[in-house]
Amino acid sequence: MESVERIREQFPIVRNKTFLNHAAQSPLPKPVVEAMRKHLKEFSTFGTISASPDEWKGLFGRLINAESDEVAFVTNTSTGLNIVANMLEYPSGSNVVTTDLEFPSVVYPWLRKRLGVKVRYVKSVDGVIFPKDVEKAVDDKTVAVVVSHVEYVNGFRNNLDALAEIAHKHGAYLVVDAVQSAGALQIDVKRGDIDFLTASCYKWLLGPAGAGFLYIRRELIERFEPPLVGWASVKPEVFETIDLWDIYSLKLSKTASRFEVGEPSVLSLIGASAAIKLLLDVGITNVEKRILQLADYLIKSVKERGFKLQTPEGRECRSGIVNFLVDNPREKAKRLREEGIIVSTRAHGIRVSPHFYNTEQEIDRLLDELTKRHLP
Repeated sequence: MESVERIREQFPIVRNKTFLNHAAQSPLPKPVVEAMRKHLKEFSTFGTISASPDEWKGLFGRLINAESDEVAFVTNTSTGLNIVANMLEYPSGSNVVTTDLEFPSVVYPWLRKRLGVKVRYVKSVDGVIFPKDVEKAVDDKTVAVVVSHVEYVNGFRNNLDALAEIAHKHGAYLVVDAVQSAGALQIDVKRGDIDFLTASCYKWLLGPAGAGFLYIRRELIERFEPPLVGWASVKPEVFETIDLWDIYSLKLSKTASRFEVGEPSVLSLIGASAAIKLLLDVGITNVEKRILQLADYLIKSVKERGFKLQTPEGRECRSGIVNFLVDNPREKAKRLREEGIIVSTRAHGIRVSPHFYNTEQEIDRLLDELTKRHLP
């Protein structure tokens, strides 16, 4: 991997802020802004788009080890989860298993009365979800196990391999919200035997809002009818004629695009693709290694200064999110922001989420400011 100093040249934010809040929304690196600006200029001047949907899907596919035809465009993670929730079938008495650590959008789609499915919550223990507890909650009437790869509050990383095995043993699907891991950690949907995975691009993927992806395992694509349909849902040959297009039959695509509806946010996808290229060029293995190094340093420093961690310390469940308790967290976060240090507050604590271009010195600055007298 290039030196951190060279990498930081791609992130203008470092000249103005100590930005440690990628679990919320990332600032855009130079290549993303340049790609979006180029598109706007070219389209304004010539009416052309210099990229293709298959290329954009292929880039995300490379990041998670999927083929481009297993990937659909969505506007955000919540949309991807809703598509899955509303296309699955729920026989009488069926259930969905999730956890008590989830971001609301992971659970809300399954709470709709219309689905008629019971939601079971696995309780965390000291911020950890144990597969053995998930296994106790899953039975032969479970339709899906729905979890975040990384939990948004404390950064706990779920063991997706174990959860997939549990779900599949009972004929259930594994549905994964990867918005807090895609772009930060290695993901392999094939090795992990993941059925559905979705992520927005505006967090760790370093892209703009309005772009996201939904992965659907190839064997499942034609098994389900999409809950919403439009011109983007059908086979492309429908439009390969100069005659009036067919409105008398619904010829759904055999690829994951059958779960798309209409025109996506092209500008957002162009920016997101530039961001994913940046991550792939650096190497997601290198990105993950650097992020975990920073998380290790942060955890060590937090403990040395006497703060209480809310993030589990086990290496196997570590991610880029670290949370620790402080008094008056909202007031502290506000004052940190006034000093140009950007973090979030979650669960009565400060949530810190550095990316691979951040430095140990920035973490020191955060903790130094927190321990000053004027931040009581």
